[in-house]
Amino acid sequence: MKKLGFGTMRLPQKGSAPEEIDYELVSEMVDLFLARGFSYFDTAYPYHGGMSEIAVRECLTRRHSRDSFVLADKMPIMKIRDGAEYEQIFEEQLEKCGVSCFDYYLLHNMGLERYDDTVKFGGFEFLARVKEQKMARKIGFSFHDSPELLEKILKAYPFVDFVQLQINYLDWESPVIASGKNYEICKKYGKPVVVMEPVKGGKLASLPGEAGQKLEALGGKASQASYAVRFAASLDNVFMVLSGMSNLEQLQDNISYMQDFQPLNDLEIEAVKEASRILKDSCEIPCTACKYCCEACPLNINIPAYFGLYNQYKTVGNLTDMYYERAVKGHGKARDCIRCGRCERNCPQHIEIRKYLSEFASLYKAQEEKFS
Repeated sequence: MKKLGFGTMRLPQKGSAPEEIDYELVSEMVDLFLARGFSYFDTAYPYHGGMSEIAVRECLTRRHSRDSFVLADKMPIMKIRDGAEYEQIFEEQLEKCGVSCFDYYLLHNMGLERYDDTVKFGGFEFLARVKEQKMARKIGFSFHDSPELLEKILKAYPFVDFVQLQINYLDWESPVIASGKNYEICKKYGKPVVVMEPVKGGKLASLPGEAGQKLEALGGKASQASYAVRFAASLDNVFMVLSGMSNLEQLQDNISYMQDFQPLNDLEIEAVKEASRILKDSCEIPCTACKYCCEACPLNINIPAYFGLYNQYKTVGNLTDMYYERAVKGHGKARDCIRCGRCERNCPQHIEIRKYLSEFASLYKAQEEKFS
């Protein structure tokens, strides 16, 4: 397989609601992706308010032969409260995706708390049965936690085939995300890696100021996103890099450099290291806008939008009412936070969400009051 995978967490939309997927445009993108020789598609139960799997069926599986694509889906372990639910949800996913089996199947968003529950409810044993029954060709889990926990899991369940990790050049040496250390653990145990968030939720596609200049100095017409995707794809134990493409232009750009993939050369590696150093000095909150925190928030606070505004303020020093209104419309405000901590337990980035929401509310008190 070519190393670029089509992630379906950030599909093009016709409206502001995540469920309002633009099926016509997604179908056009799927067709082009397949026509250029790519085949890997990645979806999950909660993406787009539960509609991503439906979009896969409508835009991919009903329109193309089963042997023309590779499909990965994920068990939402955060929803499991009884071991019997694994079978029920799995059958639902097959129906929603319009397939009789998955090529790759994962336990979704594994972390310390979810790991304990997964062991308790027999999640890994369920995963093994799925493969034994030929309902999935390869089995694994997506992971957002410490190298110590990752090693513990791989020791306890050596039958898993692969691991999906967050890897990008900004998080490579992060003591929290630990992209580099987790990657090395997978190599140690002989587990190939699928990469998610190679462009860090779009943060590495348009770098500000000096960081962007470091990549532009390389010359040529390569996009800034291309260096991030190629950084991940250059790792020898990575067999797939997922990109959540939200429009045709992003897809065309990714295809342009991944169809005949070339690893980063020494000059490019040095440039992304320099860009990373500059970004680390300026970025306040390492949010990727995955919205897992929103799923857990009882007050429907649009946490990623506020954090994006907070980082914007830290970078450029201002905030417009238009952007704030877009963030707050239909959602709870930052000052509404009851500090229950559910968001932090669901956050793959381990961000101190309550602390930053409080700081945001104080920083933008005028806007908070204006939209009361």
